[in-house]
Amino acid sequence: MTTVGTPLGGRKLRYAYMDHWRVDTAQGQVSQYSSVERFDAFLKQIAGVGYEAIETFDFHLGALRDLFGSLEAARAHMQSRGIDRVLSLFHAVMYDARQSTPHVRATHDRIVNYAEYIMKSSAGLGVQNFIVMPAGLYFDVEPVTDDKLRACAELWNRVGQMTLEGYGVKTCCHHEFFCGIRSAEQLQKFYDWTDPRYVFLCLDTAQHVIAGVDPVDLFLKLHDRCAAFHLKDTHHVDTNGDYRRKPDAEVMAPTTARWFYEIGTEGGLVDFPALYGAMKEVGWQGWVGVEHDKADVGGGNYPESTAIAAWTIRNVLRKIND
Repeated sequence: MTTVGTPLGGRKLRYAYMDHWRVDTAQGQVSQYSSVERFDAFLKQIAGVGYEAIETFDFHLGALRDLFGSLEAARAHMQSRGIDRVLSLFHAVMYDARQSTPHVRATHDRIVNYAEYIMKSSAGLGVQNFIVMPAGLYFDVEPVTDDKLRACAELWNRVGQMTLEGYGVKTCCHHEFFCGIRSAEQLQKFYDWTDPRYVFLCLDTAQHVIAGVDPVDLFLKLHDRCAAFHLKDTHHVDTNGDYRRKPDAEVMAPTTARWFYEIGTEGGLVDFPALYGAMKEVGWQGWVGVEHDKADVGGGNYPESTAIAAWTIRNVLRKIND
């Protein structure tokens, strides 16, 4: 495998880039999955600042096959550019009460079967994590009752057992601030009622802060269940009930133009030094995902956010943990 840039990781941590990337062109923004040339340029930029893997959405699997002929060939090309694997797949299911809603038990069989289809479809990329939002949108779930939380737990126990025992992939729950499982109390119940052998946490630092949950405290409580990270920052806590806003709280809230920022942003609310201190305290080791969701809102761009985050990891955070 070609080494393009000095890896961000040290003795304990390696870094993956969670892909929301879009390419600015004269015709507007274009996905890097639109051509081999654009995807190749994306890989070189990511590897060049030290990331060693990417994370992406499951709906990109078909595009990767189309570009390279097979997922095995896609991974080989990634490795030739210094990117080892697709570390995580984010399961981009559109929850629909008629057929796929975690708190509705009648839809569980369909969700499990679709998750297994994704597992079979992703073979060849080296996937280690299957990242899911464990409940529907908050306004579709509320009132959030114990029975609904137990139903969600039952579903992801089934999915987690299937992905781990059948495919060696960990099912990791990612709690957006607008997810039906968002508060500290709801999180505690959900993880109490899921099987620690099969259901893991993907800690998204900004999403938890926006929801009023301290990600460092959550990590310390669930570090033995934490199998993935999406590290990004925010300038805002949702105190206006924007998590209930339809149809998309991230883009429809009139109170907040931009929810998410890169690690290293001035005025960020996530205490990354404290998180890295906590990781060192408990001896956490493994892959860490860095995410830039909607980095282009307000005039920013993905390459800039990616490079700033890499600089901060290399020059500030790595000194704490390594």
